[in-house]
Amino acid sequence: MQEQDTEIQEPSHKRTIRSFVVRGGRMTEGQQKNYDANWAVYGLNLPDGRIDYKTVFGREADVVIEVGFGMGASLVEMAKNAPEKDFIGIEVHPPGVAKLMMLAKEEGVTNLRVYCDDAIEVMANCLPQHKASGFQLFFPDPWHKKKHNKRRIVQPLFAQQVANVLKEGGLFHMATDWEPYAEHMMEVMEAQEGYQNAAGKGQYHPRPEWRPLTKFEQRGERLGHGVWDLIYSKV
Repeated sequence: MQEQDTEIQEPSHKRTIRSFVVRGGRMTEGQQKNYDANWAVYGLNLPDGRIDYKTVFGREADVVIEVGFGMGASLVEMAKNAPEKDFIGIEVHPPGVAKLMMLAKEEGVTNLRVYCDDAIEVMANCLPQHKASGFQLFFPDPWHKKKHNKRRIVQPLFAQQVANVLKEGGLFHMATDWEPYAEHMMEVMEAQEGYQNAAGKGQYHPRPEWRPLTKFEQRGERLGHGVWDLIYSKV
């Protein structure tokens, strides 16, 4: 399962609640070489501040943002299968970023860029406001224990931060294999103003064809595990 790589920002007088744990952040020598060799082509830097999608990709196109892409295989596949769109991945795990860039180069994918930074900071300081056509959050850390539920990334504040990035009609697409987290996502999103459930109020969405079926999901299906997709449109 992918680890969700961002944090929930609270008012400045409160302690920040992180929704991720960085595991295995040190890269192997091979991963470091891949990272260094491909960063100039695919990498975006937090200190550079607010970007312009047309400048980054050299064209006008729909832009999809994905947070917490893990090792990147499904995001590279999506970008390859939708050359008419542009994709930006955000992941705090350096080996995953290195792997994504290596796969993108091998597949000849040019419509993909990546941040290796905290998603909340990137969303607040780098991404254009009200411009993206899609925002993806697939298999974030469910934080199973009740005392850790506050660390789940899908909270009212995060939903509104996503809305700030999406244009009108843009889609916020979530997926999880943990039913209690799916129920939590549904509860949070149904209460948000400015969103409409694409499947109908209180309904989960069938897995759309544009979301690749991961090896993790395929294994889960064989074991009888469920996966829940939720898609909300910004209105």
